[in-house]
Amino acid sequence: MNETDRAKYRPCVGVMLVNTEGHAFVGQRIDNKEGDRWQMPQGGVDPGEDLDTAMLRELAEETGATPEHLETLGRLPDELFYDLPADLQGKLWGGRYVGQRQMWYLVRFTGSDSDIDLEAYKHPEFSAWKWVEPDLLPELIVPFKREIYCTVVEGFRNLL
Repeated sequence: MNETDRAKYRPCVGVMLVNTEGHAFVGQRIDNKEGDRWQMPQGGVDPGEDLDTAMLRELAEETGATPEHLETLGRLPDELFYDLPADLQGKLWGGRYVGQRQMWYLVRFTGSDSDIDLEAYKHPEFSAWKWVEPDLLPELIVPFKREIYCTVVEGFRNLL
C-alpha cells in the first residue's frame, strides 16, 4: 500500500487490555444503538504524537487506567486496516477517511476493578464495561471490525 492509499485511513492505536486472569476489557459505546456491541479501547493518533503516547492517552481517556497500573506486553508488528461500511463513509471523521489503520498493543492491567473509571474524562466513550475471554472478542464487535479482532486475538495468543 502506498502513502496515498495509507492517507485514506485514520491513524489509530488499539489496545487489548487484559487483567491478571487473562480476560480482555471491553466497553459498550455510549453511541451504540444496537446495545449488544462491545469494543476494546482504541482511538486516533494526534498529529506529531508517537504511538506509545497515543496508546497511554487513549487508555486513560476511555478507561481511566493510569501508567502505574499498566504493563505493556507487546505490539503487533504491522498496522491492521479496516474499511467503514458504505453507509458510514463520508459521515465519520469529517468524511476524510474511508476507514482506520490501527497499531495494536497488548497491555496488562495490574490495578483493581475500582481503578477503572469510564468517566475519568469529560467526554466518556463507554457506558458500561466488563472482562471477557479473548476468544469471545470477535463475536462482540461490530461485524466490519470482526476480522481485525480475530487477527489481534491470534497475534497475541502466545502472550496471554
